[in-house]
Amino acid sequence: MQTPPVQVTGHRPGTPGYRRLSTALFAAGLATFAMLYSTQALLPELATAFDVSPSQSAISVSLATLGLGIALLIAGPASEVLGRTKLMRWSVIAAAAIAILCALAPNWQTLLALRGIQGVALAGLPAVAMAYLREEVHEDSHARASGLYVAGTAVGGMTSRLVAGGLADLGGWRTALGGIAVLGVACAVLLILLLPESRNFTATRPSLQQTGKVLKDPALLALYAIAATAMGAFVAVYNATGFRLAAAPYELGPGLASLVFVVYLLGSASSATAGRLADTYGRRAVVPIGCLVTLMGIAITLTHQLALVVVGLAVMTIGFFAVHGVASGWVPARAHAADGGTAQAASLYLFAYYLGSSVFGGLAGAAWTHEAWPGVAALAGALVMVTLVLALALRRVPSRVRS
Repeated sequence: MQTPPVQVTGHRPGTPGYRRLSTALFAAGLATFAMLYSTQALLPELATAFDVSPSQSAISVSLATLGLGIALLIAGPASEVLGRTKLMRWSVIAAAAIAILCALAPNWQTLLALRGIQGVALAGLPAVAMAYLREEVHEDSHARASGLYVAGTAVGGMTSRLVAGGLADLGGWRTALGGIAVLGVACAVLLILLLPESRNFTATRPSLQQTGKVLKDPALLALYAIAATAMGAFVAVYNATGFRLAAAPYELGPGLASLVFVVYLLGSASSATAGRLADTYGRRAVVPIGCLVTLMGIAITLTHQLALVVVGLAVMTIGFFAVHGVASGWVPARAHAADGGTAQAASLYLFAYYLGSSVFGGLAGAAWTHEAWPGVAALAGALVMVTLVLALALRRVPSRVRS
C-alpha cells in the first residue's frame, strides 16, 4: 500500500490547473458520448445497408452502452488501486482505436461485436471522472465542475450526430464512423496533454464494507434509479427520432435530420447552469424541476409540425441534462460523506444509467414499429414520471451533505 499523498487544496475556477482540468474532462466527455452514440444518427442507414429492422439496428447503440455499463462495475473499483488519470487515458486511447475498426467492419456481426468491445473500452473514463473531480476540485466548486464535464458529454452527443449525419450524406456510414474515429483520436490527444495528475488520490483496496454502503444508502439507490429511468427516456426518444424524420411527412436525409441534434448545445448549457444553481439552492430543489421540464418537452414532440417537434426535443434535452448534470455529481458527494466508495458509487450510477439506455433505448425501436411516435412518447413519459417520483422522494431522505 502506497503512502497517502499530502492533502492539498483542490483546483479553483480561474486557476491554470482548473482550466487544464476542465478542458481535458470536457474533451473526455465529448469523446465518450461521440463514440458511444456514433451509430445513433445512422440507424436508418444501417438498417438499409445491412437489411435489418429498426429494432435490430438499434442494437448497435444498445450493445455499446451495455458493454460500458457492465465494465463500469470493474473500472470503478480498479481505479481505486490503479489511479484515476492512468485509467482515463488508456480508456480513451483504446476506444479511439476501436472506433477506427468500426468504420472498417466487413459485416453486421463484426460491427456489433466491435461496438460491444468499444463500450467496454470506454468504461474507464466515465467510471473515474466524477471521483477525480471530487478529489481534485475545491469543494465549493464540485457541482460546477461536474456540470462542465456533463456539458462535454452533451456536446459530444450533438457532435457525433452532426458529424455522422453529414458524412453519411457524403460517403455513407463508413465515412461517418471514420469521422467519429478522428474526433475520438483528437480528444484522446487533448486528454493526454492537459489532464493534471492526481494530487489527492490515495490508493485503496475496494472493500465489501464500502460496497455495502453504496448499495444500502436509500439516497444512492434512488439516484441509481433516476439514472436508469431518465437516460432510458432520453435515449428512447432520440433512437426513434431518426426513423420519424426519415418517414413521411418529413422524409429528411441523414444530413438534414442530424441538424436536430444542434439542440444538444442547450443541454450543455443546461447541465452547467444546473450545477451552479445546485451550488446555490441545493440539489434537491433542482432535480425535480429538471424532470418537469423534460416531461414538457416530450409532450411538445407529439405535435406534427416539424418546428414544434424540434422545440420539444430542445426542451426535453434541457430538462434531461439538468437532471443528469446534478444527479451525477450528487452521487460521489453523498458517498464521500459516508467515508469512501466514491468511484464505486459513481460506477453504480453509470451502470444504471447505461443499463437504462440499453434496455429502454432498445424498446424504443419496438415502440416505433408498433405504435409510431405516440408509443415512443408514452414510453419516455412514463419513465420520466418515475424519475420525478424518485426525485421528490429524495427530499425526505436525511442529508449527509448540502443537497
